[in-house]
Amino acid sequence: MYQVRQLPDRKSKEAVLKFPPPKKLIIASRESRLAMWQAEHVREKLALLYPQCSVEILGMTTRGDQILDRTLSKVGGKGLFVKELEVAIADGRADLAVHSLKDVPMILPEGFQLAAVLEREDPRDAFVSNDYDSLDALPAGAIVGTSSLRRQALIAARYPQLTIRPLRGNLDTRLGRLDKGEYAAIILAAAGLKRLGLPQRIRAFLPPEQSLPAPGQGAMAIEIHAARADLSEWLAPLDHVATSRAVVAERTVSRNFGGSCQVPLAAFATIDGDTMRLRAMIATPDGARVASADLSGPADEPEALGSRIADLLQTQDARAILDSCKAEAAGDA
Repeated sequence: MYQVRQLPDRKSKEAVLKFPPPKKLIIASRESRLAMWQAEHVREKLALLYPQCSVEILGMTTRGDQILDRTLSKVGGKGLFVKELEVAIADGRADLAVHSLKDVPMILPEGFQLAAVLEREDPRDAFVSNDYDSLDALPAGAIVGTSSLRRQALIAARYPQLTIRPLRGNLDTRLGRLDKGEYAAIILAAAGLKRLGLPQRIRAFLPPEQSLPAPGQGAMAIEIHAARADLSEWLAPLDHVATSRAVVAERTVSRNFGGSCQVPLAAFATIDGDTMRLRAMIATPDGARVASADLSGPADEPEALGSRIADLLQTQDARAILDSCKAEAAGDA
């Protein structure tokens, strides 16, 4: 048996491993500044656990990074950000891939698994503008940029006087387009701005009551080949139990509705002691039709809670909303 150090923020004693500690690991990552920050973050965590291990990062460009003139819902969905990284794992060029969990499809390809979900950063959406303090302050007709149908639906429902336009690209590209005056404001994930040391760009945080987060928003996940029992064991100390349970509940809701970015869907779980609260919403892109639900249950039964809230949404005609979204997406294709 082998000993492995615990991370500084863990209170448990050193873990016992069945496999010898790793000597070299390669992380596959997108090359955007935020993605590389996340890969570096995991590398630092692994260095603390396994000081003798050499950890390298394999930077890659995905199709999701290349296609910037169309929304994700029209070009293949979230899988465009992870496919090339999975290929690198499958052919042995990398051992693991680090993702923003909200970019990971709800159903992984056969032979892959999520080995760890790291502790969540701020899950909220952030209002970013150079001239206005909030969505309420924007004048009628002001252009708001977002890459998310979920955000589009939530904004359209509350602020029908605003003009919502697609905004693709990495974080720096989006901020650059705002600074050029193409948008009066843009909506981004607060976690990315904080991770890159840009909290000063946030003019206001949008609370979950106003903008319910996407499943997995603010969380990072590590994907590996399912056959790698050694990797699964080595990465286990990076898994944050509360975050992992919360995102299982959120992703269960999305999976029940097809897990597609063609559907404006939100799901957000919080844990207080042994209790998990899960809020979820599904809407049409124009925000005209919305189904929402709020349930609590045992924190150690996240999948069951996710299924229950999906059933509750169904009683509010969520399936008809889903069919309407699919019909609209097919018409735009």
